[in-house]
Amino acid sequence: MILVDGHLDIAFNALCFDRDPRVSALETRAREGDRAEEPLRGRCMVGLPELRGGRVAVAFGTLFLGPRDRWSGSGNSERVTYASAEEAERGALAQLDFYRELTNEEGSGFRLVESRSDLEAVLEGWEDGATGDVGIVPLMEGADPIRDPADAPGWFDRGVRIVGLAWGRTRYAGGTGAPGPLSAGGRKLVPALERAGLGLDLSHASEESFHEALDLFDGPAIASHSNPRRICPGDRQISGAMIRRIAERGGVVGTALCSRMLRKGWLEEGKPEIPLRRVAESVHHVAQVAGTHRAAGVGSDFDGGFGAEAAPRGLDTIADLPHLADALSDLDFSDEAIEDVLGKNWLRYLEGLLPAA
Repeated sequence: MILVDGHLDIAFNALCFDRDPRVSALETRAREGDRAEEPLRGRCMVGLPELRGGRVAVAFGTLFLGPRDRWSGSGNSERVTYASAEEAERGALAQLDFYRELTNEEGSGFRLVESRSDLEAVLEGWEDGATGDVGIVPLMEGADPIRDPADAPGWFDRGVRIVGLAWGRTRYAGGTGAPGPLSAGGRKLVPALERAGLGLDLSHASEESFHEALDLFDGPAIASHSNPRRICPGDRQISGAMIRRIAERGGVVGTALCSRMLRKGWLEEGKPEIPLRRVAESVHHVAQVAGTHRAAGVGSDFDGGFGAEAAPRGLDTIADLPHLADALSDLDFSDEAIEDVLGKNWLRYLEGLLPAA
């Protein structure tokens, strides 16, 4: 079985925490020691050996930066924060350069996915139980690096394939903890993304911005790492109406594997262990509301401001992702549906999004 992860902050971890994605997550943990307790660092979960061990053949690798005035993290914060559109652009380009350099390095174990032919080459390396290169599909999380909607084609030419409008509020949209509609610039940006061939990620978008964006965007849209509000109430998650609109477009909702996003009040309740069944219940709810399991996937967000200490029980590193199959089977997902949820649904989305070559 081939797995696809719809959301990993690989470049952010490299630039902010000096983590090398080519080495084992366990090696990174040993090197970092007590620094795992620092804000937003956590116990590392992602490294090439673990990606291969979990048969994660493709990952959406983000370009993520945080607004400096709202930053409370650790590490090399000056490399992953911004106070202007110009700084956001430079920071995102640095992360994109990281992916380009990583995947251009012979024997790195990673390959950039910009086209269907790239995707096919990656998947061929995993045929018949073999272990190949891990494909990285660049996804911009928060659109502030796009200085002007007219710049959207340039980001496509550089290799970005999906753009998320928001994290918190951006210049283009309301976001987590920041309700509100698209800005005037956002109403120009969304059609510009479609014209440029870029996909639309609506994780973190406020509900008002979410619906307004879909009114302006005709193609499939995704929520790369969002859970149903039925599972974890709050504006960071998505409502049933939002799930249905993504499903109607042939998009995918990627369940995030962070305990805070699987149980409201998890931190305040003393960080109780969250069973894998809770993850399966999130996927099941998406499928039920959407009317099809083909709208459900996984966007783990591992090492996205948390580590193994905040992952559900049984998920120590990304190598453990295949354990989700048993939890889904317990909720009567067929073998075919499990393969779809853990990988094929994302692959179908990419096949419709990516240019031929």
